[in-house]
Amino acid sequence: MTIRCLTFSLLLTLQSLVGFGQIAVDSAEVKQPAGRLPNPYTLSWKVDGILLGTAAVTGLTSYLLEQQVTPFTVADLNQFDRSQINAFDRGATYNWSPKAFRISDQALTANFVATGLIALPTLFRHRNWATVPLMYIEVLAVPTLFQQTVKNIALRTRPYVYNPDAPLEPKLVANGRQSFFSGHAGTAFASAVFAAELFRHYYPNSKLKPVVWVVMLGLASTTSYMRYASGYHYPSDILVGAALGSFLGWGIPKWHEVKNRPGLGQRMTIQPWYTGQASGLSMRLLLDSR
Repeated sequence: MTIRCLTFSLLLTLQSLVGFGQIAVDSAEVKQPAGRLPNPYTLSWKVDGILLGTAAVTGLTSYLLEQQVTPFTVADLNQFDRSQINAFDRGATYNWSPKAFRISDQALTANFVATGLIALPTLFRHRNWATVPLMYIEVLAVPTLFQQTVKNIALRTRPYVYNPDAPLEPKLVANGRQSFFSGHAGTAFASAVFAAELFRHYYPNSKLKPVVWVVMLGLASTTSYMRYASGYHYPSDILVGAALGSFLGWGIPKWHEVKNRPGLGQRMTIQPWYTGQASGLSMRLLLDSR
């Protein structure tokens, strides 16, 4: 965060023989006070209570619903024909790749690590160090638990179940009926957008902001595409997950932003000055840029 203090010195020069006024304007950087920097985010009982409460309710709901999910049997598999799938999603039924599955997890792990590297310095440089970790927990928990609840309600068959080249074992577990929507895509984009938003607010003058966006969205996109290539998700699963994750990755830090900045009366000071030869007014305006 950069705080600039612009000092405007209004010089009203008084001369005994000639009435003459001179105005000069000065601007100077004001050093931050010793100690931690102000935090652009803040916790609140209302916002965090709603988010953590939502996570708790959806988590419990998901658990209860999952106990009722019945896996497919071998006989059930005979009823599946990829022609039953809409044209937009049908291509996913031809996919099966354990390697792509592993890459999707690796890209998601890299996403988490990158977010941690961006967030770590804020714990030591800014006040209220627990704010960012709690926000990140919410960013990961809300979409993850919500999508798991939706999966156990929608019971959409995964693409690989339609693929005769895929092995039998993964088709005969409850996970084979939990395609909609993609939790990997939701979590990946939530983490990516959250990290980029953090960087934007904590380093507003950095030229690396576009780089951070590209890297984080690249990792999230890699995770999402590999979920498609692995045969675990349809494109529509991934798009819904990415949209929800992006919204929460942006919205959760947005809801935690410090809203009440000081008013103009608190940020502006005006003082008279006198040097013996001239006098005037000094006006100081504090601009807080986040």
